[in-house]
Amino acid sequence: MIEKLLVCLIAGIGAGFGTGLAGMSAAAVISPMLITFLGIDPYEAVAIALASDVLASAASAYTYKKNGNIDIRNGLVMLLSVLAFTVVGSYLASYLPQTTMGGFSMFMTLLLGLKFIFRPVMEAKASNKERSRKKAIIESILCGALIGLICGIVGAGGGMMMLLILVSVLGYELKTAVGTSVFIMTFTALTGSFSHFAIKGGITDPYSLVFCIVFTFVSALLTSKFANKASEKTMNRALGVGLSILGLAMIAVNYLF
Repeated sequence: MIEKLLVCLIAGIGAGFGTGLAGMSAAAVISPMLITFLGIDPYEAVAIALASDVLASAASAYTYKKNGNIDIRNGLVMLLSVLAFTVVGSYLASYLPQTTMGGFSMFMTLLLGLKFIFRPVMEAKASNKERSRKKAIIESILCGALIGLICGIVGAGGGMMMLLILVSVLGYELKTAVGTSVFIMTFTALTGSFSHFAIKGGITDPYSLVFCIVFTFVSALLTSKFANKASEKTMNRALGVGLSILGLAMIAVNYLF
């Protein structure tokens, strides 16, 4: 039990940091940790991670909303697309080899971290303001479909993909991108976790579920408060270094243990 508590504590702290600072899915950290060190079934590990993501993302979204760093109106269109395709992806995941789950996000996390170190995002792109409403809707639907499939299939990567798209494709400044991302991820994680638990038929490790939810929630809440008070330069630097470390750590866990 002590080993389980420690693994969930470390996983929850890392997942909460990624969620609160980058809108990253908790599954990017929790899934490989539970699979590698506790031997939990990969599909159930993804379900636990997505369940942990719900409260963590909601707490982070609330903090960003209080500081005016969420674009809810434009995020709702992407949200609907993400939700629909998360269910599809979750269903498809039950038929895929278990080794395909969780690997994609490790390298996405590292590469995105390096991006924020060497190419920081200091303000919104002008193209974000110049887009027509029709073009914005089409882009949001297509991007949401891709993100939903990734999140539903591997239980991770959705938050990273969303942040990358909001910043690089849709031209958001960093804090608004993260705030919008965690807002969407709250509902994505809720849908994904329910889908996984329903398809699997329940959970066999309730202790890991409770531990991960609590630790991830606390970590995400504290991290999101820091992020909203930090300057753009500090947030870019913290985000870049943090994601790079998380990415390297996950790669090490998966390939060295």
